[in-house]
Amino acid sequence: MAEFIGQILAPVYGPVAADFTTMALNPSFLSQAPRIIGFTVVPAVLVTISALLSLFVGVRFGLIFILGLALGMTFEAFRFGFAGPWRATIMRREPAGFVAQLISIGCVSIIAFPLITINSSELVGAHAPIGIAMVGGAFFFGLSMQLVLGCGSGTLINAGSGNTVALIVLPFFAIGSFAGAYHLDWWINFGTTQALTLPNLLGPTLGLAVNLLGLLAVAIAALVWALPENRRIPRKLWIAALTIAVLAVLHLSISGQPWGVVYGLGLWAAKTTQALNIDLTNSIFWSSEAQQIRLSQTIFSDVTSLTNIGLILGAFAIANWRGDLSRERAYLPLVGWCTAIFAGLMMGYSSRLAFGCNVGAFFSGISTGSLHGWVWLISAFVGSIFGIRLRPLLGLEQRVA
Repeated sequence: MAEFIGQILAPVYGPVAADFTTMALNPSFLSQAPRIIGFTVVPAVLVTISALLSLFVGVRFGLIFILGLALGMTFEAFRFGFAGPWRATIMRREPAGFVAQLISIGCVSIIAFPLITINSSELVGAHAPIGIAMVGGAFFFGLSMQLVLGCGSGTLINAGSGNTVALIVLPFFAIGSFAGAYHLDWWINFGTTQALTLPNLLGPTLGLAVNLLGLLAVAIAALVWALPENRRIPRKLWIAALTIAVLAVLHLSISGQPWGVVYGLGLWAAKTTQALNIDLTNSIFWSSEAQQIRLSQTIFSDVTSLTNIGLILGAFAIANWRGDLSRERAYLPLVGWCTAIFAGLMMGYSSRLAFGCNVGAFFSGISTGSLHGWVWLISAFVGSIFGIRLRPLLGLEQRVA
């Protein structure tokens, strides 16, 4: 058919037009058309969004969105993550991805500790108190992230790359985050410390040294636990870890705060309730003056929302470039989908009680010297062990449709 149409057009438009028509109507070309269009359309759209944000919201917010895009692209391009490497460490004694996380955190802390100390009036760390609810929240977050094979950033990345489970989990994660913040003051009444940080307790230099030694000790323990053939860190993980470290430091410098995920998701749900005229005055958190100001503003002026959107679109861009968006979808039985929805709610709710997820508490908490980040790591890791054991019992081992 393509050759026949080309022969008809040749006398009128010339051989070049005929050849182009023949190529354009070729079935193999048509099957690749969405991907080819994506090569040009997706980058153009992302550049346009960045330009519009810079023009109408502010250059700083345009840059933050670009950082989110870069993070999403890095995670998806290098298959970097948090939940998966923890699972590999526990199940298969393959800690390379987990050790790469520790390397990235260490690199950020080398810059973040002195940077925050020198510019304490402009920069803040991911510092939070330690309490009963925080420890319990981290445990249940670790458990639930293994049920859906994705933490906060992982859910965003997986949703952007077309993962069906993550697309279902994401809105329930947001609802859970909103609800956790709604009840946060009640949970804090169970007992909590002040925010404890290594720079305040030991000074910035000694605090940094202790932080790095802690990371080194955990990395060595993980490598000792590993099978001998699994102790090498692949080159791509080194590149990913260092790239993410650079982007995290830039995020801190440009936005004035460490990279986070959970708050932005809760804010999206809160703005939805506001649009539905739901009264939030009964919540100490959402009715506070600071949150009322946030709720009155566009999400494009919220740092965490911008990086979250960037993560989704960055992962989408890479998945589209690879042609992964059309890959086979995972199939779960009904009980599996119900469990995934519940796990999404629990992951969002518990992350608010724990003052963050793998990004806000573990990565940004430890890299800026917060002791709660270390407590979070221990509690969430134990929770992950339980979550891994629960997966097959709840029908969450995926089959491909």
